Amino acid sequence: MSSAAQETSHGKSMGGQLEERIDLSSETTAKISQAQQLISSSGSSSALQDALALLAALEKRCRVGNDTPSLVKVCEASLDLCHTANDSEALLATLKTLSTRRSQKSKAIASLVSKCLPWVVDADGDGFTPLPVTTGEDAIKARDALVEELRNITDGKMYLEAERARLTRTVAIIKESEGDIAGAADVLQEVHVETYGSISKREKIEFILEQMRLTLAKKDYVRAHIVSNKIKRAMLEEEGMGEEKVKFYTLLTTYYKHEKEALELAKCYHAIYSTPSVQSGETQWKEALTNTVVFLCLSEYSNEVKDMMERINLDGKLEKIPECKETLGRYLKEEIIHYPLPHQEKLESIPAFIDDGESGGSKDDESGTTLKEHWHTTFHTRIIQHNLRITSLYYRQIHTSRLAQLLSLSTAETEKHISQMVSSGSLYAKIDRPKDVVRFSKKRSEEEVLSDWGADIKELLGLVEKTTYLIHKENMVQSH
Repeated sequence: MSSAAQETSHGKSMGGQLEERIDLSSETTAKISQAQQLISSSGSSSALQDALALLAALEKRCRVGNDTPSLVKVCEASLDLCHTANDSEALLATLKTLSTRRSQKSKAIASLVSKCLPWVVDADGDGFTPLPVTTGEDAIKARDALVEELRNITDGKMYLEAERARLTRTVAIIKESEGDIAGAADVLQEVHVETYGSISKREKIEFILEQMRLTLAKKDYVRAHIVSNKIKRAMLEEEGMGEEKVKFYTLLTTYYKHEKEALELAKCYHAIYSTPSVQSGETQWKEALTNTVVFLCLSEYSNEVKDMMERINLDGKLEKIPECKETLGRYLKEEIIHYPLPHQEKLESIPAFIDDGESGGSKDDESGTTLKEHWHTTFHTRIIQHNLRITSLYYRQIHTSRLAQLLSLSTAETEKHISQMVSSGSLYAKIDRPKDVVRFSKKRSEEEVLSDWGADIKELLGLVEKTTYLIHKENMVQSH
């Protein structure tokens, strides 16, 4: 058999014909060694160009000859030569040239990316943290340019989607370190990591959490909420997801504070409280449970709120937070609550109530009040609404002046709160100003009265019939 025949083997079928493969492994080893000796013996910039030209010719033969293993070695060797020579421009040019060759093999492109990654990111760690550069501004620019080029290479390639996601996160970190929060958030939004199949579930969640964090930092609250819906809550309940769960709900609290949704905040803090890692630390669970109780008290009354209060009230750990236990007990009793509460000041001094320094100290554009002032006003409003509901249970009608006295409000404020509750549908009431009376019982129609009367008569006749039967039965027993 001739030498040409020995070098030729047959690969996979392509278009009905067998793809010819030429074995160039021995020549590849020799040429790579020759290129390395060429640089080491000369050391000039022209020597690097000569070595790259030597390997470029061999790269074409390997690519055309379908010798993928040798092709990968040649591509990696070309990058190694540029990196060893510390020539960032040559490295970028070589990387771009090799990755855009006609009919370039996917394995070769993947090897180019994997070869360059350790030079720009912490490949042994999380895989996306950029390596620190201390040699000057030019070195930082070279690193950032290489990251961008690697992102361009991985764009649109499914077999490199994991690398593209990590490189995008690297770019976001770089932009954030430069103070460009909006740019970091925008570049991270380009990657729809939830559709990637080659990335683990945990890494997907971490990526989406980073998207949430940056969009919130950018104050794009609408997009932050949209991004949060990409994470299924059931996934966060899986074993080993405790850290991600706490981070997710902590980020959500930032969104709901901006939206001033007390019930959703209570749900978020309760989810944090129920995390095993939080349960193991007394300081953590006390803070989460206190926040849950406070924001439940700030929530507008509903069956869901009442049910959640009942469940939390049965929690044994609530006994260790007496101010929360007492406050929750007052809300669950059908009694009027006097404002302010005994622990009002302490409850309103929790960090979550004050906020994390963003909305707590700055004025709201619409209301002109700080978040703390809003919660303080809402607290008083919820207590008034509770007292009005309790009053409606005990009174069919009451003088407005007497009701205002019970609520410790003026007549005008009492009417305002009654009107708001009637408008929201949480209370039925009618105010008769000339008579100074508030009626809580709804006037019944003639049909309703007649229907109730008929039902009562039916129940009465049933009792009479049952009594007659028992008397007759007793008489029969006594007669025998």
